[in-house]
Amino acid sequence: MNEDFTTKWISQLKKGTLSFLVLSILKDGKEYYGYDLINEIKKRTQIEIAEGTLYPLMNRLKKEELVASKWVEQESGIPRKYYTITKLGMHTVNEMKNYWDSLNTTLNLI
Repeated sequence: MNEDFTTKWISQLKKGTLSFLVLSILKDGKEYYGYDLINEIKKRTQIEIAEGTLYPLMNRLKKEELVASKWVEQESGIPRKYYTITKLGMHTVNEMKNYWDSLNTTLNLI
């Protein structure tokens, strides 16, 4: 077995599914701030994600108009940026889910 190849492949697979994962979590309609979103990803999956990975991803999703964000003042501490899914994001994650299901079905046939 080529462990180096497998490790790189797993890394690329995780990277390629993070957008789908984040949009799927936001699909429930709840607002999440970054740290809360990281914890939710850890709770639902075995994927470890760092802030240095999440925030650039959230900026890309915002630029694509798939998520929206707003700053919320906190009684103690600094303001937090909360993220929600947009209508376009909801449509996009549904398309992604359909493709994922189709791909999963195909892979299970192999």
